Amino acid sequence: MSILIKHGTVVTATDQYPGDVLVEGEKITVIGSALTMVADRVIDATGKYVLPGGIDVHTHLDMPFGGTTSADDFETGTRAAAFGGTTSIVDFAIQYKGERLHHAWETWMKKAEGKAAIDYGFHMIMTDLNDQVEQEMDAMVRQGVTSFKLFMAYPGVFMMDDGSIFRALLRTGKNGGTICMHAENGGVIDVLVKKALAEGKTAPKYHALTRPARAEAEATHRAIALAE
Repeated sequence: MSILIKHGTVVTATDQYPGDVLVEGEKITVIGSALTMVADRVIDATGKYVLPGGIDVHTHLDMPFGGTTSADDFETGTRAAAFGGTTSIVDFAIQYKGERLHHAWETWMKKAEGKAAIDYGFHMIMTDLNDQVEQEMDAMVRQGVTSFKLFMAYPGVFMMDDGSIFRALLRTGKNGGTICMHAENGGVIDVLVKKALAEGKTAPKYHALTRPARAEAEATHRAIALAE
């Protein structure tokens, strides 16, 4: 199917100008002025901006966490995204302790199958790294999952030790993948959270106060040092 969008104001990464846009299949094939190509559908965009679809690279759809599940699944979340002009998302598949990366990828693919209204891809949250999983990272990159999320927080749930983080950094240095780091000192935060709970400090502000900037700065510096 082809769509010709005419008389709009085209907005690109660098310019804004009156123009027409021809879309064939799922690709923009021509941007120009006074286009006369025959199309299956013609849209008059007079007085409107014609923008590329947005890409949201950090979503958590149908994600179990802390005894509950995120409010949106791949149907409601991607519909809402489409209404807001977002046409692609990158969600997070989660490798739980003892699982293979491919199993995690398949689990999240099934969550999205038949539900997503827009394009989607996945980062891979890694929680358990061994020799087999390290080799799987190469296969994930070849398969199109090129970014791996590691956590320095949430002990017993997502947190990885420094040795595993270092191994993952070395592996992506070879296979071309990217590490996304959640950099907070999880051990320190856990102590502060338990202390606040014991003192009855449960107001919303204590969520921030038990996660001080220094705990983030220390972990960020440590992550940079490991990468270097």
